[in-house]
Amino acid sequence: MLIDELDFAALYHQQMQQAGRTTKAPEHWDSRAEKMAELCANKQDPYLQQLLAKIDLTGAKSLLDVGCGPGTVSLNVADKLNHVCGIDYSTGMLEVAQRYASQQQLSNVEFIRRAWEDDWHDLPQCDIAVASRSTLVADLKAAMIKLNNQAKQRVYTTHTVATSFVDVAIQRAIGRPVVELPNYIFAVNILYQLGIYAKVDFIRGPNCRNQTSSYEAFAESVSWSLSGLSDDEQQRLFDYYQTQKRHGDVLVTPTKDWALVYWDVVDLAQQ
Repeated sequence: MLIDELDFAALYHQQMQQAGRTTKAPEHWDSRAEKMAELCANKQDPYLQQLLAKIDLTGAKSLLDVGCGPGTVSLNVADKLNHVCGIDYSTGMLEVAQRYASQQQLSNVEFIRRAWEDDWHDLPQCDIAVASRSTLVADLKAAMIKLNNQAKQRVYTTHTVATSFVDVAIQRAIGRPVVELPNYIFAVNILYQLGIYAKVDFIRGPNCRNQTSSYEAFAESVSWSLSGLSDDEQQRLFDYYQTQKRHGDVLVTPTKDWALVYWDVVDLAQQ
């Protein structure tokens, strides 16, 4: 089969279904907003520093931050633009982002509750659109089209490079089937089939889930991504931790890589 005969949007759907991935309820993120603000909105965060360095704001006056979380990107570009709009479906995230904006006395930032699947017709069309670590959506093709249509100049998105948020060895150790999610390759190919020739760069930084100083910290980190651990799974996880520590083996991959997929806006009506 030739590459142009493959429907990458359909393959994305298929892999999401095989992985059993479902959209988390807003309440899942509401309860994590404060912690994520500490981890992700820190100006010294290597991921954030690298991302901001790669976003070209030349000629731009406005930016749309999709899946803005606690304002990680929004708050750190506001001083360079006339207007920034951050959207997220988590009320908790938006409340934290707004509080930080107020503390920094930023009057040119607004936060709106909106999901990927919602109608965006009333959102401002901005020069730049960014979707940072928020692209593992149900319909990636529809999401990429929305971003392209909402921007006037350029779009920047980041996607996982690894196919799992939790090391495969950990999943196997606790007896769970290995879940592999679609990574950045799907975004690149879906955009290609839309007539968008995206550029790809990579962001590498420390894995913020590399909490292994104690079993409690390790278990909390694993539970962040693998919720609902049974008593048996917790015992298996404890045994795995003790074994790895005893042998001096790596417990968690020390780095976390992200792919930056970005492009100049294309008039899809002309494609």
